[in-house]
Amino acid sequence: MVEDLRPKALRIAVIGAGPAGVYAADILAKASSDELRVSVDLFDRYPAPFGLIRYGVAPDHPRIKGIIQALHKVLDRGDIRFFGNVNYGVDLSLDELRRHYHAVIFATGAVHDAALAIPGIDLAGSFGAADFVSWYDGHPDVPREWPLQAQQIAVLGHGNVALDVARMLVKQADELLSTEIPENVYRTLKASPVTDVHVFGRRGPAQIKFTPLELRELSHAADVDIVLYPEDFQFDEASDQAIKSNNQVRTMVNTLTNWLAEQPEVSTAARRLHLHFLHTPVEILAAEGQLCGIRFERNELVGNGQVQGTGEFVDYPVQAVYRAIGYYGSPLTELEFDSRLGVLKNDGGRVLDAAGRPLPGIYTTGWIKRGPVGLIGHTKGDALETVGFLLEDRVSLPEPAEPRPETIVELLNSKGVEYTDWAGWLKLDAYERSLGDAWPELASPDQQKLGIVRERIKLVPRDEMIKVSRS
Repeated sequence: MVEDLRPKALRIAVIGAGPAGVYAADILAKASSDELRVSVDLFDRYPAPFGLIRYGVAPDHPRIKGIIQALHKVLDRGDIRFFGNVNYGVDLSLDELRRHYHAVIFATGAVHDAALAIPGIDLAGSFGAADFVSWYDGHPDVPREWPLQAQQIAVLGHGNVALDVARMLVKQADELLSTEIPENVYRTLKASPVTDVHVFGRRGPAQIKFTPLELRELSHAADVDIVLYPEDFQFDEASDQAIKSNNQVRTMVNTLTNWLAEQPEVSTAARRLHLHFLHTPVEILAAEGQLCGIRFERNELVGNGQVQGTGEFVDYPVQAVYRAIGYYGSPLTELEFDSRLGVLKNDGGRVLDAAGRPLPGIYTTGWIKRGPVGLIGHTKGDALETVGFLLEDRVSLPEPAEPRPETIVELLNSKGVEYTDWAGWLKLDAYERSLGDAWPELASPDQQKLGIVRERIKLVPRDEMIKVSRS
């Protein structure tokens, strides 16, 4: 009789409690059976779970925020343990994780801005969109204040993040009161002197990366005019083909061309959102050390949907620039990092060593695996691939020295780590909702006249989040 060498139980650690991490933990937990018992511990550096959904989605996106409800149901089942406020590389090392788990999946995402190497990018008033998003989403590790002194602003990028940033900059702050927006963010946006926000992209109207929903939301902002420019509406053979074959492209191009045809000759709104196409940024301009404008080269389509420069340059007077050209992952201690792509070096989710060989028991999923591309739904398929390889490798996974579930708790306690758990998140969730319930009593008379109901108000300081969660 041949002995079955497969392990009867697996202890797995998932680092990162955003969608990628929760999906991977969910798939693993559901793989548990009488033949193979799988237990999963989910760690995150923040006191609260849900990662980019909590700290990377504009607060006026309730549909996207609704994904939290699905992730909440997964963690509320009780078969996945959550440890918040635990920072990999600081509170736990790779060797410590290996001592307690058969395998570790890294799902730490991509939270920094991709670089843009043009002159003037480091001027005061030049910002990364990811930093701004973190601020208006109440991220616990960013400053509470944001410098909103500019009247004219440029946003670089034609993806959904660029539209989120532009919309948050031009939207009247009172329209955001129905969301979970923190009080400090509301006050700063309320005092913003902005009049014009310009959104620039390199290619034409048929190549934009927005979704139709994001585009339509622009027209719902009160007292904001959308401004378009006829000279930007160029289409080549690839554009025409995309319009004919892709419903999403056709919808967005139709929306844009209708707006162009219907826009008034004179704007009467308090604020304007300008959409520009076929512009490549070449320099951020300064006068007497102060950011005063941005220079672009005009582009033209070349037939295949790509562009080339025309040699024509144009300057726009702005006092702030936000780059929303993509996210970039962060290196992780003791793991090989591909600095060109901003991902952990991996093969289908198996993390590789310096020689390109798979590290036993070390895996990755989500944006830190494949880069910041695709929508949230793509993350499920990504997690399935990674978990599939992990389960395929289970015979060869190294046996941990201390696999008992209570030993990781003992280790965190011995280090004085103020970790939070799922019960703590439920307390924090209830507390934020109570802040929303109490808001009408604290609102100003003008705010009370709006008749707004607030579901929650997000708690921002890390120490206060921990205090509520561990109370």
